[in-house]
Amino acid sequence: MSVTDLLWHECGGNGRQTVLLLHGLGATGAVWSGVQRVLATRPVRWITPDLSGHGLSPWRSHYSVGQLATDLAPLVRDAEELYVLGHSLGAYLGLALASRWFGVRVVGVLGVGPKITWSEADLQGTREFAARPVRWYAQEAEASARYRRVSGLDEKIASAELLARSVMHGEEGFRLTQDPRTFMVAGAPFATLVASGDCAVKLARGERDSMVSLDELRAHEPGAVDIAGAGHNVHAEDPAAVVALLDQLLAHG
Repeated sequence: MSVTDLLWHECGGNGRQTVLLLHGLGATGAVWSGVQRVLATRPVRWITPDLSGHGLSPWRSHYSVGQLATDLAPLVRDAEELYVLGHSLGAYLGLALASRWFGVRVVGVLGVGPKITWSEADLQGTREFAARPVRWYAQEAEASARYRRVSGLDEKIASAELLARSVMHGEEGFRLTQDPRTFMVAGAPFATLVASGDCAVKLARGERDSMVSLDELRAHEPGAVDIAGAGHNVHAEDPAAVVALLDQLLAHG
């Protein structure tokens, strides 16, 4: 584990192929713990950061897909053969990196559960979240419960392991490590990012994911698939199924 000037991240595995694991809005890289264990059986290297404004990574004065991708690029600029597995917001960032605007060459992106359609009500809600002050809680359990609600990682889906780096203690009590201003990233044009990506793209979702439909995904990638029995946090619910889809990209690298 290490901290650069930009992002906290951890690495593991060995191999010619590198997989960058990118979490969604409000989460931390700890949500990939199950996927990391599955990848340990493959000859690949993986890198898992906490995105800017999340976990142990620094906060910024402003957030956008471009800014987040700029922070990520130094972590993978020297990767020999780079793939991105991104959940929700992480899928947007993988596609942004694949555009080559950030000095990175991406061979393939697997995007899981990206929200594609943003209504005006959705965007208004994210603006309101971004404008809220940091909320403090008297007890760590209260802050952890709030994180589970925000991230969708309830006890049925995720153990305490997947909650790492989500809550911190300060002079006023406990708070989420997420900067509320990270909600500024919502609403980026998914179609533009897909069109700009210079790599193989595969999209998927949990079949019970209410944030995006299979038809929406297939409008951008006709081979998009459902993962049976899973919801929005499919990477936490069924890591093996997600890595099986990733294997399809790796096999054609």
